[in-house]
Amino acid sequence: MRDVAIVAFAQTEHRRRTDELSEVEMLMPVLHQVLDATGLEASSIGFTCSGSTDYLAGRAFSFTMALDGVGAHPPISESHVETDGAWALYEAWVKIRTGEADTALVYAYGKSSSGEVRDVLTRQLDPYYLAPLWPDSVALAALQAQALIDAGATDEPALARIASRSRTAATANPHAQLSGSVPAGGYLVQPLRTGDCPPIGDGAAAVILAAGDTARALCARPAWIRGIDHRIEAHSLGVRDLTDSPSTRLAAERAGAFERPVDTAELHAPFTSQEVILRKVLGLGDDVDVNPSGGALAANPVMATGLVRLGEAAARIHRGESDRALAHATSGPCLQQNLVAVLEGERPHV
Repeated sequence: MRDVAIVAFAQTEHRRRTDELSEVEMLMPVLHQVLDATGLEASSIGFTCSGSTDYLAGRAFSFTMALDGVGAHPPISESHVETDGAWALYEAWVKIRTGEADTALVYAYGKSSSGEVRDVLTRQLDPYYLAPLWPDSVALAALQAQALIDAGATDEPALARIASRSRTAATANPHAQLSGSVPAGGYLVQPLRTGDCPPIGDGAAAVILAAGDTARALCARPAWIRGIDHRIEAHSLGVRDLTDSPSTRLAAERAGAFERPVDTAELHAPFTSQEVILRKVLGLGDDVDVNPSGGALAANPVMATGLVRLGEAAARIHRGESDRALAHATSGPCLQQNLVAVLEGERPHV
């Protein structure tokens, strides 16, 4: 099995609406950015994988239109996952590890502004018992937040501090949709206020993966994927403890996250209450820089947010701001499915 690294990352400036742009027009600049950063041409990429959802686009096989951004010729080895792009990265990682490709282009995008995303996400629910009730994504997150408060794990002022810290951190991030002082606002669904919830917006992200010496040739300081794993929990919310996330804990264990401390953690926590859970199960103390990019509370392009967490963690390693980082992505209601990756930068040879 070969070592694999993230060698380039790019993302759009995430915005509330992009009515004037198609998915292809939104995606093409980030594809050009990652290719230009490595000097690669699209024709030299060994494997391409994307993440998105037809439910947001409102049409079947919508991802085939986005392939126009990659180019119609020459023919490519390509795949797609109907979920966040973090899982597309996992598929590409497997391809490279097993020797089927030396390089991979991974991208993801979402236009949440094109529909009622809170209602669209109900289609992830159990179709017999939960989906017919139409509990939207914020209502379910509020159930989880209230369970945490009832258990004494957090309170509303603590959640407000998480929101403030995240958006203050995003002030230095040119791609963030929200930054600086954001008022807590009124209750959206009690106990979650507007400030506890992610912004709705559009955006895209892309990364390039490469193996071994190829990665070293393409990037001055590659972000090596030392471990990556994803796990899923029961579909029915009624049989889960919403104050815990055993799938995140298991994925982190399998990825080697507990073997040595990390200095940075990019957590895919769209709601402030979910950061409380993730910090606990991942054992993250105050010495770890959590979501220095601002996280999903600053920009939440659905279906790309998890890939952005991996890209942001890798970018800090590229810049020498981190040596060992943890990246997390989630999918489904109340942290149902979770992916954890551990990224490291090589120390310079003396």
